[in-house]
Amino acid sequence: MESTQLTTENLRNTMATVEAMKTANKELKRQYGKIDVDKIEEMHYDMEDLLEQANEIQETMARSYAVPDEIDEEDLQAELDALSDLDEGEPSYLTEVSAPDFLDEAPHVPATEISNTPATASKAAVSGA
Repeated sequence: MESTQLTTENLRNTMATVEAMKTANKELKRQYGKIDVDKIEEMHYDMEDLLEQANEIQETMARSYAVPDEIDEEDLQAELDALSDLDEGEPSYLTEVSAPDFLDEAPHVPATEISNTPATASKAAVSGA
């Protein structure tokens, strides 16, 4: 008797499973009936085109100007070291300035005019001289 009940229950479960499969099959057909494969393919190709355009834009923006493709790191480091060696000397505003190339000689400024600079004049005014 138990085996008959078990067999009957298994048959009911199988029938319920088959009914669920039929319902799922109908629902899938209805849902897939709404989908147009050609539109999906067209959208896929449009996305490919847009991604290709985006890559072209990125390549254009990444272009380097006046920079060689291959940069030697050792050369860059040597140049940086040379620049840092220059910075360790006295500041450029304290070094002797030579006359520009377009002048034959540097202009001569008398010592008396140098002593009448605004800083010197203001010191004289403060001291009462």
